[in-house]
Amino acid sequence: MPSSNPLPPKENNLFKRVLRCYEQKQYKNGLKFSKQILSNPKLSEHGETLAMKGLTLNCLGKKTEAYDFVRRGLRNDLRSHVCWHVYGLLQRSDRKYDEAIKCYRNALKWDKDNLQILRDLSLLQIQMRDIEGYRDTRHQLLILRPVQRASWIGYAMAYHLLQDYEMAMKILEEFRKTQNVKQFDYEHSELLLYQNLVLQEAGLHQEALDHINQYSEQIVDKLELEETKARLHCKLGQDAKAAEIYKELLKRNNENWFYYEGLEKALHLLQPEDRITIYEEAKKEFPRASAPKRLVLNFTLGDTFRELMDEYLQRGLKKGVPPLFITLRSLYSDPEKVRIIEELLLGYEMSLKLNETFKETDEDKETPTTLLWTYFFIAQHFDQIGQAKKALEYIQKPIQSTPTLVELYVVQGRIYKVLTMSYRAAYTRY
Repeated sequence: MPSSNPLPPKENNLFKRVLRCYEQKQYKNGLKFSKQILSNPKLSEHGETLAMKGLTLNCLGKKTEAYDFVRRGLRNDLRSHVCWHVYGLLQRSDRKYDEAIKCYRNALKWDKDNLQILRDLSLLQIQMRDIEGYRDTRHQLLILRPVQRASWIGYAMAYHLLQDYEMAMKILEEFRKTQNVKQFDYEHSELLLYQNLVLQEAGLHQEALDHINQYSEQIVDKLELEETKARLHCKLGQDAKAAEIYKELLKRNNENWFYYEGLEKALHLLQPEDRITIYEEAKKEFPRASAPKRLVLNFTLGDTFRELMDEYLQRGLKKGVPPLFITLRSLYSDPEKVRIIEELLLGYEMSLKLNETFKETDEDKETPTTLLWTYFFIAQHFDQIGQAKKALEYIQKPIQSTPTLVELYVVQGRIYKVLTMSYRAAYTRY
């Protein structure tokens, strides 16, 4: 519906420039053009111009003035969808989402088919978890723009969120039938994967497997295709096929933890000694991979854990891996493992200082940086177990020898923070 107070042609062109300036974030120019319109005595109270001026002022951080102008504009033109829409945008910028939704609904009373208002309304409805309202809005958008992919996907997603999987599948299937599939059509590929996800969430695992096998040639993301097949085979109890796929996936990415976990499930490995076997095989097949060396530490205990941790720590400290401690932090929930790690580290420190080796029996000498990274790890270790003063002593040792290494100061600052020495933590630098 047109405004109850339409602008003359010259001012209407200026108003279009105001809108364009807002969209292009040229706010000062937008204010200049709105001022030109409002300088006309007959149009000084033009509602939509006042509202747009307020919206522009809001973008410049002048909230109080912005609200004054928008409310003035709304009072002068209550039947304008622009005024109501702008007022809703202001409310949304202040996170008053319920009020913003009310404004959008009022705007739609005067222009029920306005696409921009409907889109803004649907976004707020999904944010406020008003799924039924979102469904109705997406249905209206689908009616207005039936050729747009987003209209169909948005409407199907509404039913998906309402857990009406059957209706969501019907909508997606109807849309799929209308598509002209091209070679390497990534958007169509994602549509098929979304369809498959709906089938999985509906508990129709066999139908999902049949679906992904049927359209496997049209799915461009081959990695997701194989991962989905492996998960579905596991859920259907087809463990041999799942294990075969996971082994192939590990050849593609031997650092992915989920592939190892999936392989364990597929092979029904429950006992630690059985689980170790796949990681030992992986270490032989992928000697440079760190994931099999790290994951085995999660479930091993006692002497086995000590032996594997010894190997893992020495490898990391030799290479000088700064995030080595971060990779092991999840193990600190087990006091026994913490004790073993501490014993190994303090043993390394003593031997490296005396013999430049990790152990007295070792023949090969280590480089001086190995001791530096050992101090670095020990400092983080003591910080993690709550011994901040001891951690501070250890982090100061490598700083004295290598004052240009940034990572050392990061840890030192964190330790100062723990010791509530906020000033020193803020100004820790080299």
